[in-house]
Amino acid sequence: MNPGFSKEEINKLRAECQQEKRNFVYVEDEFDEDESIDEHAHIQFIGTFKGEETIYDALIYTIRLHHSALVYDLALERLQKQIPGYLPPEEREAGAKKLSMEEEEEAELLLTELIDEIEENEEVKVQEHVETEPDFDFGIGLEVGLNVEIIDDEIISDFINKFNANQLELDPGVYSFRSEEEEE
Repeated sequence: MNPGFSKEEINKLRAECQQEKRNFVYVEDEFDEDESIDEHAHIQFIGTFKGEETIYDALIYTIRLHHSALVYDLALERLQKQIPGYLPPEEREAGAKKLSMEEEEEAELLLTELIDEIEENEEVKVQEHVETEPDFDFGIGLEVGLNVEIIDDEIISDFINKFNANQLELDPGVYSFRSEEEEE
């Protein structure tokens, strides 16, 4: 049985929420050290799924952050077609073939150019969304993209209240963004 549906886990989370005086708790994870912390949050809250009380494990992020990730992934894919075998430094395994400093600089410059081109051509569009993953390890997984500037306690609480009351209305607009440096 999925432990996110167990009364014991639900009651434990309910007690944590009461202690925090919120309708959710933050999940400590690898994102905590990220500088874009105000653009996403990993939380858990109690809701119902198919009439049964459960724990939702949710990643909530701005659609601007989602857009940036999709643009980066597309640019990286194109870069890897031009420089087969290229992996960004954070994805390289120990002992993997390293590029020379010159090759590395060339790859980074090309990646930046590809990102600028993708943004300029508005090739990537995003919109608000809620993706449900019922086969999650713990409760029900949710990925939520919201058209807001930051993700804070108020935004999260408002989302949960509307989600649990079946009153959530997503913005149907489709958006494309430019890197912050370009906007200034």
